Amino acid sequence: MESDWDTLRALGAVTAACLLLWAAWGVGCTVYVYLLPPVRRGAPWLRAHGAWAVVTGPTSGIGKAYAHELARRGLNIVLISRNLSKLEHEAEEIERLHGRLTRVIQVDFTGGLEIYEAVKTGLKGLEVGVLVNNVGMLYEKAMAKLLDCEDVAKRLSDVINCNIMSVAQMTAIVLPQMVSRRKGIVINISSFTDRKPWPLLSAYAASKAFVRNFSQAVGAEYCSQGVLVQTVSPLMIESNMTNNVKYRTLVLNSADFARQALDTLGLTSQTSGCFSHAVQIALLALSLPSWFCLSRWGPKFLLLLNNATVKAKPSHKRP
Repeated sequence: MESDWDTLRALGAVTAACLLLWAAWGVGCTVYVYLLPPVRRGAPWLRAHGAWAVVTGPTSGIGKAYAHELARRGLNIVLISRNLSKLEHEAEEIERLHGRLTRVIQVDFTGGLEIYEAVKTGLKGLEVGVLVNNVGMLYEKAMAKLLDCEDVAKRLSDVINCNIMSVAQMTAIVLPQMVSRRKGIVINISSFTDRKPWPLLSAYAASKAFVRNFSQAVGAEYCSQGVLVQTVSPLMIESNMTNNVKYRTLVLNSADFARQALDTLGLTSQTSGCFSHAVQIALLALSLPSWFCLSRWGPKFLLLLNNATVKAKPSHKRP
């Protein structure tokens, strides 16, 4: 009996030691990535990968912030989105504020394979050092059950084409020249929802899980050939997707986020983007474990939480 207790005590001690090492590793990595300015890569390191950066969905939110921050660090910018007037406005702003060259390509990423010929033509002859796959969409403005949105089939097709197809195809277009030059950076903007299934965000979370897994796999395939692939998985950032959030203190300024997220390049292949989001996501994982979210009570609780944090939808009924 005494030997059994000795065995249990030994197992407990080993388990405690492993948990302490795991916690220490997590804290150490967080400090290294987010809180040690001396280890950050400078603008010359970034520019050495190529003269041009390509940003999808660059007319607002995270995409716009990344485009301006990359231009501020000395790269020329290719802006790709569906609204030509907004693209031209952002291109003029980048040239005026940062003195960099710009190019715009108008495509709607909810389209199929046919849209990417225009992208290939627009990028021809450019030395692309950085690709930011940012464009993305929800199938509803707020959390909702799958069948609560209008025209489910069209919405799902749009989410898959915009959130998944765009990442895969843009990477396939730009990656060959990066591999041939043995240098390049692909930044895939994901979401905190990429870590587990999220009821009421089912298709969106699944699309971001693809982004995370795809990024990890492609990064492993081509890291030995000089290509760095980073997944950025933030919480709420100032964008069209967060305009309906009631408590604005929960939403981080997109320009601040892009600056901090770009500082993590070369230090980690997976990041929340900034220290505050790393802490918040860790706390969220503890407070909302997967087993609860996927239980019968999970969707009900998430719906209550959503209703408490978003603005009421305006009524479309006629008076």
